[in-house]
Amino acid sequence: MTSMDETPVRVGVFGLLGSGNLGNDGSLEAVLGYLRAEHPEAAVAALCGGPEVVAARYGIPAARLHWYRGEYRTASRAGAIAGKGLGKLVDVFRTAAWVRRHDVVIVPGMGVLEATLPLRPWGFPYSLFLLCASGRLFGTRVALVGVGAAAIGNRPTRTLVRWSARLATYRSYRDDLSRDAMRAMGVDTARDEVYPDLAFSLPTPTPIPTQAPTPAPQVSAPSEQAISPSGPVCVGVMAFHGGNDDRARAEDIYRRYLDGTTRFVRALAEDGRAVRLLTGDECDEPVVASILAAVDSPLVTAAETSSLADLMKEMAAADSVVATRYHNLICALKVGTPTLAVSYAAKSDALMAQMGLDAYCHPAREVDADRLLEQFRALEQSSAELRQTLGERNLAAARRLEHQFTALTAALFPATDHTNAHTNAHTSAHASRETP
Repeated sequence: MTSMDETPVRVGVFGLLGSGNLGNDGSLEAVLGYLRAEHPEAAVAALCGGPEVVAARYGIPAARLHWYRGEYRTASRAGAIAGKGLGKLVDVFRTAAWVRRHDVVIVPGMGVLEATLPLRPWGFPYSLFLLCASGRLFGTRVALVGVGAAAIGNRPTRTLVRWSARLATYRSYRDDLSRDAMRAMGVDTARDEVYPDLAFSLPTPTPIPTQAPTPAPQVSAPSEQAISPSGPVCVGVMAFHGGNDDRARAEDIYRRYLDGTTRFVRALAEDGRAVRLLTGDECDEPVVASILAAVDSPLVTAAETSSLADLMKEMAAADSVVATRYHNLICALKVGTPTLAVSYAAKSDALMAQMGLDAYCHPAREVDADRLLEQFRALEQSSAELRQTLGERNLAAARRLEHQFTALTAALFPATDHTNAHTNAHTSAHASRETP
């Protein structure tokens, strides 16, 4: 602990936080929980995509990641192009000044070393490189904690990502695929560890009764109900247009995904199942609107969620979950609900394998409603067994993440007497994680 005459350690958190992506914000919540439990004396601030949201929601000072406010709008006019170009130069000095004010900067989770979704090198990869280069220049310890990575074909993006990783003080990954990808890109990963996604350290909320309409009565014996659930189904959707290499056929991929998902939801409703549509990012809302417009049934409703905790509450009340976004999958798996992944990247397949559900993956680029229904029925027939498997895997994930936070303290706070702090923090935190 810091004594009265010592300056509190200054910790920065960095990333596309507060920008409408629930998974990113969930990773931030996990790291803030760790800091508040084990390093309550730390002065925490953020450099992020949505500073107003982060400051209001998490109670920490926050600054805008980019000087140019139109960073994520397409620049077609000369003024906008010039503004973006000037912003890149200004951000060199803004980022350096912010990093210099901190002793430690943490990049909490997120797929910061991958390009599985459309990404330009001068966007976040450039920002991450500025962060890590500034950290090396000023002696600020920069940690990439539980991050995702993937092979990157675009050379400028790959170069920025590789150098960002090399310049970081500490790296850990959320799966073996990520560590392997960085090794293949020329990063020495000999001392890098793999841990479950940070979101698995979040408290599991108490389930709430579903607000979905009651499905039509079904005549079946209790034993049949146990084998084939007939309660609500959560369907997590995504505005999926493919990845970086799919730009030429992005609209076709999106139409196929939307059509297949809509047909699947319609089939569930026709079977008398209540369906709750979920999102993981603000950009997913048009997908929900399209499905609601196409499926005329009171059994199909949309949930309003603003955090991973909200998602987990919805999913805990469901019999089954079918989801696309990575952190939608994590939420469902964490609350122990049988889950089918509509997988858009290898990271989703790896996650499902880690949790013992690798047989229940369906490609997002080729959504086949009939095949998806077949897999869904197989999932529900194995519901009891899968719930037991998920319970066991979640306990293992929680133990691994305790090691993650111990390693993080040793790497970033070497002067802190963290042994007792860690023991006391996890003694108190254990009860919250065991909330029924």
